Amino acid sequence: MRLVLSGCAALQTARLGVRCERAVGFPRSKNSAGGWSVRLTRQNARVCASLSRSFSTVLRCQHFSSENKAADKSLMTPMLKHLIMKIKSTGPITVAEYMREVLTNPLKGYYMHQDMFGEQGDFVTSPEISQIFGELIGIWFVSEWMATGKSPKFQLVELGPGRGSLIDDILRVFTQLSSILANCEISIHLVEVSPKLSEMQASVLTKEKVELPESSSAYMHGISKTGIPIFWYRNLNEVPEGNSFYLAHEFLDALPIHKFQKTENGWRELLVDIDPEASDKLRFVLAPSATPASKSFIHDQESRDHVEVCPDAGVIIQKLASHVENNGGAALIIDYGHDGTKTDTFRGFRGHKLHDVLLSPGSADLTADVDFSYLQRMVQKRVATLGPLKQKEFLKNMGIDVRLQVLLQNADAVTRSHLLQGYQMLMDKMGERFYFFALLPHYRLKPDHSLSSPIAGFGELLWR
Repeated sequence: MRLVLSGCAALQTARLGVRCERAVGFPRSKNSAGGWSVRLTRQNARVCASLSRSFSTVLRCQHFSSENKAADKSLMTPMLKHLIMKIKSTGPITVAEYMREVLTNPLKGYYMHQDMFGEQGDFVTSPEISQIFGELIGIWFVSEWMATGKSPKFQLVELGPGRGSLIDDILRVFTQLSSILANCEISIHLVEVSPKLSEMQASVLTKEKVELPESSSAYMHGISKTGIPIFWYRNLNEVPEGNSFYLAHEFLDALPIHKFQKTENGWRELLVDIDPEASDKLRFVLAPSATPASKSFIHDQESRDHVEVCPDAGVIIQKLASHVENNGGAALIIDYGHDGTKTDTFRGFRGHKLHDVLLSPGSADLTADVDFSYLQRMVQKRVATLGPLKQKEFLKNMGIDVRLQVLLQNADAVTRSHLLQGYQMLMDKMGERFYFFALLPHYRLKPDHSLSSPIAGFGELLWR
């Protein structure tokens, strides 16, 4: 979650903040033209080569409001120039294509070449507010490893590791439980596309790292301070298969989404186009007819009039389900989201404030709530699923109160204050809006199976 920080309170609590506000939802204002209007636009060049004679009527959609417009007037970013040229060449683009370009374009993408975390960035993530969060996640993975038979190999795979703070806390747990893990070969596998973030992760997690040749599946390798090998990959497909445990914390929310609106003529996809009234600005439009995405991603029982679908999340969750089904292990998804009831959740964040998603693209984070009901449909019963469970309930089940008291015993006044503030943030705002969702082999839920035991976090934590 992302927490909007302002004034003195922002400076005082930035390191303890969490990305809450983007999960709450905000009032939105109509665009300067008063909301919906009609105009002419060129059809997508990939559909029709004769752009000069092919026009269709499309509806103009609402812009999102921004709380920091004064600081963003007429910012022509390199990404905006790139997008304007792209749209002029090919016609309006999908929201998914817009997100993919803005966030992960190799040359200009938001995630690719900057540090967006912390007080000086656009948001701070939950592992940074308290060490307890990462420690309890580490205990969850060790608990599941034990419950599934203590495999001699333990591959921990994290998707989108951020600064590496979460894995760093988990590695500390592995060290503290070294007697339990003594006969286990542990390795860490990080899926990260950003060169900037992978360098930051390496500086936090390793004593030294080396670049690997292109013939290798991993592009970088290092050794943790406790001797555990760490590998970096650009794609989940490149990670070696085996008895793996997967972690995705605030990863799915940043994957590209398609947006659809129900109209009198059926479902229409929202696209991003150049504003005809301002050539240096973008706006949303409705496709004049059904698109392949609107035909494929809207199911027959849909009752909402506005829907967001993230196909990339569906592909990833199916891959994780396949790995768990075939090789064992487990997957833990941690994100904010909903059960298929929310409609319009697409938001931008910059400088800890809500930001217009179409303004100065490439300078702000883009995000949308995770639809957990969609993830469950994509799994297709190949594995067992648990959750989504509210974070406060999961952490309570994992013993967060006990761990807090242990840390408070020998803490000085300043540390005590930080621990208590972090605990409150994890359990209050964040605890209500953040969810835990797990993929497990079916036998883990069968009471008559020899390896069956309660699932930590989703039930009572037991060690055996």
